[in-house]
Amino acid sequence: MKLPSHIQLLRQMIATPSLSRNEEATADLIFDFLNDNGVAPKRIHNNVYALNRRYDPAKPTVMLNSHHDTVKAAASYTRDPHDAVIINGKLYGLGSNDAGASVVSLTQVFLDLYYENLPYNLLLAITAEEEVGGENGMRAFLPHISSEGVKIDCAIVGEPTGMQPAVAERGLVVLDCVTKGVTGHAARGEGVNAIYKAMDDINTLRNYKFPKVSSVLGDISINITQINAGWQHNAIPDECKWVVDIRTTDAYTNEETVEHIRALVKSELTPRSTRVRASVISDNHPLVQAAKSLGLTPFVSPTTSDMSLMYDFPSLKIGPGESSRSHSADEYVILSEIEEAIPTYHKILSAL
Repeated sequence: MKLPSHIQLLRQMIATPSLSRNEEATADLIFDFLNDNGVAPKRIHNNVYALNRRYDPAKPTVMLNSHHDTVKAAASYTRDPHDAVIINGKLYGLGSNDAGASVVSLTQVFLDLYYENLPYNLLLAITAEEEVGGENGMRAFLPHISSEGVKIDCAIVGEPTGMQPAVAERGLVVLDCVTKGVTGHAARGEGVNAIYKAMDDINTLRNYKFPKVSSVLGDISINITQINAGWQHNAIPDECKWVVDIRTTDAYTNEETVEHIRALVKSELTPRSTRVRASVISDNHPLVQAAKSLGLTPFVSPTTSDMSLMYDFPSLKIGPGESSRSHSADEYVILSEIEEAIPTYHKILSAL
């Protein structure tokens, strides 16, 4: 039996290595697929995009986005991660579930509507470097498309959610912390122990609750995930380095969160980045209302996506496959999940 063209594309994508920052070959595949189907795609770095044929700058624009990069295959794979084999209705292979299934589903929807006279524009954006938050993925694409004069009003972000609508996800701030002490001989009890000073700050953060709580995402979570100090058993350590993982919410900006924590401790705190922000779309937004009208159940996603970089417009995360399969050995997507996703996307867009 001949497979639909979008499933053939997915098999080609699986067969083609596309690790983050090395997605040139899959970008070529997607570009050529669109071109062969009568679309005039464009490309910046390894981000492939296209506008619908009846694009009108006076209309609002809905972006259909997913990513074609993958993580490295887990060591526990029992099969070739690039062998796109179909067994009992399951298509196996690296990137099949995260997020190739969403890529081909949204691409097919875009092709179906390419020539239609819609009340809005469609922007298909199949982007790169999502798995690493890279500088040449969404971070490069959004300013580029803005420079092209395209204003995005909202987005559907394709990620494996079991085709249920994720209306929010937490942001992320990682702090590198340094606590200073004074070295001395352990036997003489001299010096100022940097570990003890760090423990005081760590206990402060461990027990702290931010005053403002997000109505959707709840409390900000703070976890100490790494600690390193000392160089020999009989010397008081004069420096302790530790790492804090903070899952932020819309109650505070990431920058406000960092300054709030700095005021609580004596250690030096340096954020690695503040760009991965919390994302929340209003329950009243037409995308959410459209999803709910189909009987779908909104939820808060535990994972982070490129939604965290979409600061200027609301976005809804929804796609075929299951998050639990992502980054796992012997990753797969069920073909029926893709075939059910395509009409669901259509219905959401039709309700706008």
